[in-house]
Amino acid sequence: MIKAILYDLDGVLVDATEWHYESLNLALQQVKNFKIKRDEHIQIFNGLPTMRKLEILLEQERVEKNDFNSIWQKKQDLTIEVIKKSAFVDSNKLRLHDATKQYKIVCVTNSIRETALLMLEKTGQLNYMDFVISNEDVSSPKPSPEGYLQAISRLKIKPEECMIVEDSPKGIEAANNSGAQLFEVSGYNEVTLENVLLKLNYFNFK
Repeated sequence: MIKAILYDLDGVLVDATEWHYESLNLALQQVKNFKIKRDEHIQIFNGLPTMRKLEILLEQERVEKNDFNSIWQKKQDLTIEVIKKSAFVDSNKLRLHDATKQYKIVCVTNSIRETALLMLEKTGQLNYMDFVISNEDVSSPKPSPEGYLQAISRLKIKPEECMIVEDSPKGIEAANNSGAQLFEVSGYNEVTLENVLLKLNYFNFK
């Protein structure tokens, strides 16, 4: 039986792709005077920690190593500004969490802790979380399963007693390698009470 639901953040509990895209491009524009195209961000960069995005840009010879700190810090500051400006309380997600209170609820994300907590707070979801694991809490972010394994260990339950909700290829790989049950979604709008209950019933009675 499922005892816990482990949620990814961006693309699952919040629709933050645009927030990350906007803040990264503002930082790159300020420091290096270029922007990443939207389709490129979705195909290559979406779901990755900022430092990994910068490593890819370094490999592409679009930034230099000594640019990393200034771009990273500007991106974090700008992300917080964008979240404060754009985030709203999501009644659909509150309905989901209210109806699944019998389960342990955890968020496991590649975002830094400050950003993750702010996203959850501004969308009204933070108080529903038993805890949050950010990329600062692990040595290897997704696609490594470390964050999910850490959550399962803290909950003191078996991997198969957890349902992970993920949308990105890297998150799906992490979930599959954790041994937990996977609910793969196409995006934020698919994470509804009805869909989550259907998947819970499937795993509980298969």
